[in-house]
This record gives sequence, C-alpha cells and structure tokens, in this order.
Amino acid sequence: QVQVVESGGGLVQAGESLRLSCTASTFDRIAMGWFRQAPGKEREGVSCINWIGINTYTADSVRGRFTISRDKAKNTLYLQMNSLKPEDTGMYYCAAQRTARNIACMSAEYGYWGQGTQVTVSS
Repeated sequence: QVQVVESGGGLVQAGESLRLSCTASTFDRIAMGWFRQAPGKEREGVSCINWIGINTYTADSVRGRFTISRDKAKNTLYLQMNSLKPEDTGMYYCAAQRTARNIACMSAEYGYWGQGTQVTVSS
C-alpha cells in the first residue's frame, strides 16, 4: 500500500501561481504523477516522473508553465504551476505506482490515488 495526500489547491487569478504538494508514505521504487480532471472531461495526465525522479511526461498544454519535482528526503512530490489559465481549472490528483520501469502517464497505470485538491483559475 502507498498512501498519498495532496495539498495546495485554491482559487487564483489568471497569470498567478500555485504549488501543489503530495506527500507519499514511501518513495521506494515508485513512479508518481499529477493528473487533473475538469468538469465533464476525462482525467488527464499533467506530468509524471519515474522511480528515480526523472520527468517522463509533461502535457503539451502545460509545458513551460508547470514543473514537476520531488524532495526524496521529505517523501514529497511537487507541481509548480505558473502563468495559470482558466482552462487549468479542475481537480488535481496525485498518483503513485510501485514500479521500477517507465510507465505511461495515464490513469490506468497508477494504482494509488490521493483525494484530490481543487484548483480554480478565474479570468
């Protein structure tokens, strides 16, 4: 079992920044990622890292604005979100999967999920 807990969402104006955090119960050989789901849309991968912390995927829609990183000493994954746009609004989820291989940044590949944190960007 891997427990993950997100925090850091909120309501911001377009152009502002937010940093999401995700604390995991372990960082031992787990891939992690950030996903989001807007109302009426399917959950999509935002950015993912593999078990050694290498960024393996970042969605085109956020590339250059969002940065994924991790602090292994704190068992914490981050998503720095800059220049936020109204279309970034949605529920953001942190996910983890025990694996020592590269996996796709897709919901089906991840077995452990947080409860989500809401990000709302007003225009």
